Amino acid sequence: MHYLSHYESRLGAMTMAGDGEHLTGLWFDGQKYDRSTIDDDAVLQPRLPVFTQTAQWLDAYFEGADPGFTPPISIEGSDFRKMVTSIMLSIPFGATSTYARIAAEVARRTGRKQMSAQAVGGAVGRNPIVLIVPCHRVVGANGSLRGYAGGVDRKERLLEMEGVNMAGLPTPPTADDGGGTRE
Repeated sequence: MHYLSHYESRLGAMTMAGDGEHLTGLWFDGQKYDRSTIDDDAVLQPRLPVFTQTAQWLDAYFEGADPGFTPPISIEGSDFRKMVTSIMLSIPFGATSTYARIAAEVARRTGRKQMSAQAVGGAVGRNPIVLIVPCHRVVGANGSLRGYAGGVDRKERLLEMEGVNMAGLPTPPTADDGGGTRE
């Protein structure tokens, strides 16, 4: 069974989902793949400890600070998706990585010569726990702000909040909400 709670952030309303012990989803309401891991019979239960911890994390984050902890999370899906999630979790607050670097790390961990950055982009783009699993910190190989399920404008604001130097990160010519080419 999944439980739900809501959080009002400075960048829009968010929905949290959990299994009772772990956070299983966190989305900006209305974003691409919004609530993609929730069953239709999810129950509103805002006072679960995992939701309290997540709200504390979000409060610190939206105040511009590295929260310094990760609420208990659970990622469902393939070993590949879990590996990409693990790599994203290692991207420090205020830093960025690229789809190509993540692909190279997946290749290294699996003993392959290479891994498709596009495949990595698919896993990054379908990340069910935004912000805490920092998919917004993944940029194109040339530093461009590629697609973000919550919108490229929101991605830019998140990186600015973290103090990322935006001068070297060009935005794509058209707003792309998650379906763009990844490098």
